[in-house]
Amino acid sequence: MARSDDGSDHWVERVYCADGRVGSAETVIWNLGATMSVRIQLLQCGWVETEARFIADGLPGKIRLPVPSVLIEHPAGLALFDTGLHPETVSNPSRLGANQKIFDVTLGQDEDLASQLARLNVDPGDIKYLVNSHLHFDHCGGNESVPNATVVIQKPEWAAGHKTKLIEMDVYNPADYDHGHQVMEIEGEHDLFGDGSVRCVPTYGHTPGHQSLVIETDQGRCVFAADTCYLRETLEQGLLPKIGYDLQMQKKSLDWLRQERDDGAYIVFGHDAAQWSSFSKAPELFAPGA
Repeated sequence: MARSDDGSDHWVERVYCADGRVGSAETVIWNLGATMSVRIQLLQCGWVETEARFIADGLPGKIRLPVPSVLIEHPAGLALFDTGLHPETVSNPSRLGANQKIFDVTLGQDEDLASQLARLNVDPGDIKYLVNSHLHFDHCGGNESVPNATVVIQKPEWAAGHKTKLIEMDVYNPADYDHGHQVMEIEGEHDLFGDGSVRCVPTYGHTPGHQSLVIETDQGRCVFAADTCYLRETLEQGLLPKIGYDLQMQKKSLDWLRQERDDGAYIVFGHDAAQWSSFSKAPELFAPGA
């Protein structure tokens, strides 16, 4: 893709001949003055089961949580929001360290990120941006499958993921995210493609640098909350997890999320099995509120 040679404010997709000359076909794909159309596909990248109180204090028994990844197709490139579980979390549970005592992990055949992208005929090398909400094992386990992407992460989160004490406590595992990617450390809100259609928004609290993703779709604004809001009960009843980095900070992030909801945004909770089961999954497109 390239900006049009005539100086007009749009991008074009060109067809090249075998000798490198530009062919006759040229399709305008992005008029910067028009509203962008972003396509979203939801990928199922495993399941995690744990005590419900760890997710929403006050809920009894155990809870089974879906592990999502979000594929975003923008005319300026492809992006992923989180990458799910690494296959070794099942084949070699010791990879989880102390987390294996808390979480039971399931990753079905071909549910890993690489297999799902292959099924969609998406070349992992074509992923431009890899946005991690944070660096816990169920959100960045597939990072190594997209080697050419630029990792987009809040600066406090990247720093936390490299603190020796937190690594020794198995809060973070660099094997999930230290793969030599180019890393874009951001501070605060970030416009991913520069047109306002996909925005990283800091929602600190669950971790030092957690972020959510806001996407403007044809159906309206959609907020992928990730772990700032695990469940519907988190938002509607204020049921916070039993554990977390800074629960008071997370409450402030939830206040922002409630305001987004009240302003008409559709909220996708981080690990809500009931909501997740109602969504169309890849290869179908995701339509917020449908």
